[in-house]
Amino acid sequence: MSGAVGTADAEAAELPEYPMTRARECPFDPPPELKAAQREGPLRRVRLWDGSTPWLVTRYADQRALLGDPRISADVMRPGYPSPSEVPKEGSPISFILMDDPEHGRLRRMVTPPFSVKRVEALRPAIQRIADDLIDTMLAGPKPADLVDAFALPLPSLVICELLGVPYADHDFFQENSKQVINRDTTPEQKQNALVELGRYLYELMGRKLEEPGDDLLSELTGRIDNGEITQADAAQMGVLLLIAGHETTANMIALGTLALFEHPEQFALLRDSDDPELTASAVEELLRYLHITHNGRRRVAIEDIEIAGETIRAGEGVIIPNDIGNRDPEVFDDPDSLDVRRGDHRHLAFGFGVHQCLGQQLARVELQVVYNTLYTRIPTLQPATSLDTIPFKHDGSVYGVYELPVTW
Repeated sequence: MSGAVGTADAEAAELPEYPMTRARECPFDPPPELKAAQREGPLRRVRLWDGSTPWLVTRYADQRALLGDPRISADVMRPGYPSPSEVPKEGSPISFILMDDPEHGRLRRMVTPPFSVKRVEALRPAIQRIADDLIDTMLAGPKPADLVDAFALPLPSLVICELLGVPYADHDFFQENSKQVINRDTTPEQKQNALVELGRYLYELMGRKLEEPGDDLLSELTGRIDNGEITQADAAQMGVLLLIAGHETTANMIALGTLALFEHPEQFALLRDSDDPELTASAVEELLRYLHITHNGRRRVAIEDIEIAGETIRAGEGVIIPNDIGNRDPEVFDDPDSLDVRRGDHRHLAFGFGVHQCLGQQLARVELQVVYNTLYTRIPTLQPATSLDTIPFKHDGSVYGVYELPVTW
């Protein structure tokens, strides 16, 4: 038996480690090793930090099929789930994002209405005002400015705070704890402590909403608490999820998208010099496809045997679906490694697919449309204040982006 274990360990050691490393000279592209894996075949084994060997799915069609398959689970507590780091012993899912149906669907439906297309579109004027105010402040300040600190991070933070009913004055607290949650190098204890702090904060805020509801999403949940559908703690966990997801992802997309456009000046000029909302919308979709900031892959575990791409994924085996490489699949996208804001192809998997598709995708789209339509037209001479090789990229977390982006004009 020990010989068999030793052989399995040796075979695992020969597998490529995941996540893979991006090339320093190509920070917008998937890792070269991941691109090579896609060329070699649709599925292969990889090795994680804990020695486990889940399946890596590299091609768009198979990724989409699996993300829509009820035979794979998003539950991080299931045996075989390919966690990106050690799960705290007292760990629990951050609300419904790491749950399966029917509980996932039950909780998700409670917070879906504010993210509908109609209600998000109604927020566009407010998002526009926030963008203009932040640009005014940045233009009145010193040069160079850090676009992350001055614009990319506060804009979605202000929006999600307004939507949820969270005081923006507390943004330093929730942004710092959010970083601890999404950084894969934090210890389980640090992650757990950050979640506890955020949970306590949202629990106390929900208590105030129960006493004095306002016109916001968290206040809408008070009726669910009153009639026994959820507890105050459940509502607080929903708030934690929406608060983290509502500012971290879009903030990184704003900064990383701007940097990618700097590196493609002809694409930057097309967007800057156009007042066509359809071009702006197309550019948002293309940047989402081209960059894909969720760069550690979507994680699942099979709950039944699944036959796909000539392989059998057995029940209990982990599955990693790196949508960044799926969005560069040449069988789906022509010249996939080129950035083309006029591409007009919305089939990307940046927001996932299936029942766990991103709840806030419409809000993210509107925020990015406002940003990419406003920032470059109001500051047409916007440019990086440093070279690409000096910019610190976020290789250490589940959300990809840059820690800072010095700009001038």
